[in-house]
Amino acid sequence: MGFCIVNGENVADGAGITPRLAERLLAAGADVLTLGNHVWRRREIAPYLEKAERVVRPANLSASAPGRGLTVVAAKDGTPVAVLNLQGSLFMPTPVSPFELADELVEQARSRAKVIVVDFHAEATSEKVALARVLDGLVTAVIGTHTHVQTSDARVQPGGTAAITDAGMTGPHDSVIGVKAELAISRMRTGMPVRFEPADAGVRIEGVLVECDADGRALSCEAVRVPVP
Repeated sequence: MGFCIVNGENVADGAGITPRLAERLLAAGADVLTLGNHVWRRREIAPYLEKAERVVRPANLSASAPGRGLTVVAAKDGTPVAVLNLQGSLFMPTPVSPFELADELVEQARSRAKVIVVDFHAEATSEKVALARVLDGLVTAVIGTHTHVQTSDARVQPGGTAAITDAGMTGPHDSVIGVKAELAISRMRTGMPVRFEPADAGVRIEGVLVECDADGRALSCEAVRVPVP
């Protein structure tokens, strides 16, 4: 079984995503797209999320917001894979704690699929590690996103759930987390507003490769880093 999940929340010039770019990623081979705290940066994405079945936004945003936080999509061999998107509440303006919704959402996912992957889009490493521990044995993998820096803690936990605190960033690494370094540094030094622009050097693909059995128990978890010529 092969299945590709892409966090696409910053593909539109470094902030948000558009319907056109979402469709390009899906056409390129992504099975499901997850999002994050910049989900509403592009106005046109809201009506798109109302009908998109393979694009999910954090489930713990406002209950009246468009879109869904959980989807189930068949892999190439027909195996159903549930993908769940949650956003952290530490240092982020998140309406509902992910810990309040996680159990209910996982129960919904388990009723529809044995393979379950959680994209936990969060700032604090402590919160990411905590949720991975809470869900150990209940889901296939808890993959952290948002901080743009790949961590070295890819692992399979005792209960059989793969986890990594942050899968890293696909984009220009000769930068400050994707932004032209001089612009980010100028804002930090002066405190003045600066319009950020994406950098373009040192591009590499980062992510994580998880292998699991037919019951959704993770067998391995390996961080991936591929330089782009």
